[in-house]
Amino acid sequence: MPTPPAYLAIAADLRAAILSGELPAGAKLPSESGLMRQYEVSRTVAKWAIAVLKGEGIVEGRAGSGVYVRDATRLVRHARGRDVPSADGPTSPFARDAAGARQQGTWEHDSRREQADERIAARFGVEPGAPVMRTSYRFLSDGEPIKLSVSYEPLALTRGTPIEWPEDSDVKGVLARMDAIGIRVDEVVERVSLRSATADEVEALHLPARTFVHTIERTYTAGGTPVETADIVLPGGRYELVYRLPID
Repeated sequence: MPTPPAYLAIAADLRAAILSGELPAGAKLPSESGLMRQYEVSRTVAKWAIAVLKGEGIVEGRAGSGVYVRDATRLVRHARGRDVPSADGPTSPFARDAAGARQQGTWEHDSRREQADERIAARFGVEPGAPVMRTSYRFLSDGEPIKLSVSYEPLALTRGTPIEWPEDSDVKGVLARMDAIGIRVDEVVERVSLRSATADEVEALHLPARTFVHTIERTYTAGGTPVETADIVLPGGRYELVYRLPID
């Protein structure tokens, strides 16, 4: 297994100390010079390690003082049951994630009709060029960007229905929206990975350069037919992923 870059290894050590409570909220992190001595690395490596934690939102710099652990609550994304309608009404899964952290969830969106490229066509099992609705989202928690998503739905299923334009209906969430047009979603597959953030993601999520993000490739199916697929991007330190699976 390849050895991670030194700055990521240092960031991992500091993150572990923060999550364990060894470095509680308000604690001051070692200085760049201190990290250089402790890990025998250059100042650039020490600076990048701290930048990773700043990008995750778990530490903050204070001018003339240093870098401190933030008193921040991460949003929790429960994969199991996240699309089950709320007893309080047709709120979105993200809005419930934010409410669970006592924060206000809002989002920006842009929907447009497009043709599926080879990658999206392969997920839907259709020919490239098939018409799809593409919706890009930027999600914010208490006004801070926290998640990106690009969703695709085949227009062969939704064209001309009340849910064709995902944000034009009061019904929120893929399961509830599909159910509204008589399609019962019965499976979701999520593939989670880790990679470097792109330049566009760094800008949209207000991240420092050289930040790593979690990505989720998600596809909902109904009777074996894919009805929605999405690419989701999450800064690791701002979101906690929880997978609870039943054991037969």
